[in-house]
Amino acid sequence: MKLILTHEVNGLGAPGDVVEVKNGYGRNYLLPRGFAIRWTRGGQKQIDLIQRARSARDIRTLDEAKQVAGQVGALTVRLQQRAGEGGRLFGSVTPADIVDAVKATGGPELDKRRIEVKNPIKSVGSHKVQVRLHPEVSATIKLDVVGS
Repeated sequence: MKLILTHEVNGLGAPGDVVEVKNGYGRNYLLPRGFAIRWTRGGQKQIDLIQRARSARDIRTLDEAKQVAGQVGALTVRLQQRAGEGGRLFGSVTPADIVDAVKATGGPELDKRRIEVKNPIKSVGSHKVQVRLHPEVSATIKLDVVGS
């Protein structure tokens, strides 16, 4: 099955890529979740729009990615969340919360879809979060979650 990706899918591709996948994977996972649309000849216009939007948002060069990684690595981001008595948060820390905290700390503006939170952050304390800035460059954000 030939599909056009509308979102980044790990191990498959980036938005705007045309990929060939097994029928079941496309029909049961990618299409219902909105990660892809069916490929058609007229779909080339959609590919162009998706890639144009992606290029405006992405970090373009490897040098720029390394520079942003240096800025992010030097930051210690402090995030205040509501917490209970034992230091357990009400809810969890989302990638959007992390992006806002980095921006408030004076760091670069990041894309929330590039932040990888391995295990949900549901407790007060120090945590580390990965950010994929470029296919070859990733950075680690030091996150201090403080209860209020």
